[in-house]
Amino acid sequence: MRMSELFSKTLREAPTGADCKGYEYLLRAGYIQQLAAGLFDLLPLGFKSIHKIEAIVRDEMERIGAQEVLMPLVNPADIWKETGRFYSIDKEMSRFVDRNERDMVLAMTHEEAATDMGRAQIESYKRLPRLIFQIQTKWRDDPRPRAGLIRVREFTMKDSYSFDKDQEGLEKVYKNHYDAYFRIFGRCGLPVIAVGSDSGMMGGKVAHEYMYLSPIGEDTIINCPACGYTANRQVATFSKTYYPAEPKAKELVATPEAKTIEELCAFLNIKPEQTAKALFMVGTFINDQNGEEEDKLIVGLVRGDMDVEESKLQNAARANSLRPAHVEEIQAAGMEPGFGSPIGCKKGTIVIVDDSAAKSSNLVAGSNKAGFHYLNTNYGVDYDGQVADIASAADGYLCPVCHKPLRASKGVEVGNIFQLGTRYSEAMNCYFQDETGVRKPVIMGSYGIGIGRLLACLAEQYNDEGGLKLPVSVAPYQVHLVSLVKDAATSERIYEELQAAGIEVLYDDRAESAGVKFADADIIGIPIRLTLGNRCLKEGKIECRLRTSGQTSNLELEGLVSEIRALIESLMPRA
Repeated sequence: MRMSELFSKTLREAPTGADCKGYEYLLRAGYIQQLAAGLFDLLPLGFKSIHKIEAIVRDEMERIGAQEVLMPLVNPADIWKETGRFYSIDKEMSRFVDRNERDMVLAMTHEEAATDMGRAQIESYKRLPRLIFQIQTKWRDDPRPRAGLIRVREFTMKDSYSFDKDQEGLEKVYKNHYDAYFRIFGRCGLPVIAVGSDSGMMGGKVAHEYMYLSPIGEDTIINCPACGYTANRQVATFSKTYYPAEPKAKELVATPEAKTIEELCAFLNIKPEQTAKALFMVGTFINDQNGEEEDKLIVGLVRGDMDVEESKLQNAARANSLRPAHVEEIQAAGMEPGFGSPIGCKKGTIVIVDDSAAKSSNLVAGSNKAGFHYLNTNYGVDYDGQVADIASAADGYLCPVCHKPLRASKGVEVGNIFQLGTRYSEAMNCYFQDETGVRKPVIMGSYGIGIGRLLACLAEQYNDEGGLKLPVSVAPYQVHLVSLVKDAATSERIYEELQAAGIEVLYDDRAESAGVKFADADIIGIPIRLTLGNRCLKEGKIECRLRTSGQTSNLELEGLVSEIRALIESLMPRA
């Protein structure tokens, strides 16, 4: 491609709203262009990089036996109603009615469509196992898109779906995906770790996420440097210390203006682990009788030296979603914000108690009377509820495996794998007949990779003050040829020879200064820059500069193609 004909252009300044370096450079290098909040155009350079990522993904999926399909972005709502997700997913799912008054949705993911495909194709154990994948557009009406392609509303995903007759088959294909994902990210050049995660709206019991560790991430990853334990904070556990003692009778004590644990501890001269902390949330549930949504107040209680992890609370309560409770909702249930606890709460309130609080005695807790707390409150004596691990792991807490200090870091989720089990097949009647003639639900798995998000993370990982410096496996071109000579004949010949050899070349044939051409080459980030100048040309050579290291050398024009081929091979990331 000649730069004089390239559709996109580089920018000297980043547009307003570029909130991380990778996003800034994708904009400035002319890879992407924003259309609206969370909506982006892929310009030619970005589109070529995306295609390269897709090719790597496609190659590795076919390597584990997956067959490519394509499912519609627009789904009939009926299949989402079969699983209940039409009702349980909030406004992130866009719903509409077609001209025939039929409910439709824009697919956020394709478990329902894949299960519908499976039930039409699979009737016997003889047609199992099966594995399909697609690279397709998704729509999620995210209320807070940010960081360019990191968090968008319309995005491209690779999603695959496995169909097996038993758990053993599911575990095999799950392991195949687990390994294939590391090969995909390795070939792209992106460092990732796999962490145990919450299955969330997907359902199922086992899930892993692939995380690119970066300060721009919104997920918090908990890991143990000593033994390697790693998990998303949503599901991470830690070793807790309990403080059991002989229960005492509760005692009302005035605590004016002590609405926080810090204020309470200062006023009573006690430690946070001697207190109980309440979090008030409202959960959305589906009524078993009429299938309609209903809200219920949830109280999560942890010891005062910890915090409630909302995803754990949601899972423990089996709520479809959570939101913070309003003051009037808390008071209507007989509790008082700032001085609240489950003591004396009204019937119908869901109370979830962390084991740290349930197994510690004589804690100071809210009295549900403004300006007052109770001393010596005890689970099972002064209040009841479901006991579960709802505490949030944090930096410095002790590892549940080796009891050494944990470390917290930020990460961006670039892939995920889920063991769905029979969650969708039972709901949608996707059954098969086994060897004995018994009908059984197909056992399923779901596996995703965000294609655009992967490019965004690569841009975040590979940049410097000059711009992008992408790995050769995903860069839009392998070679950036810069001509600084007046007689273009030699440059044209080099361009044609490289192209004829199958080498991808971006040729800067513009009538611009050397400074402009070099600045554009740096920001676009092609891994190999060949510069033809008058001095080198007289010597029968061309300057070669590696974008990543800045290393330069002069190569002989004679035999250039073989030299560049070898250089590209040496720069290729390995899985």
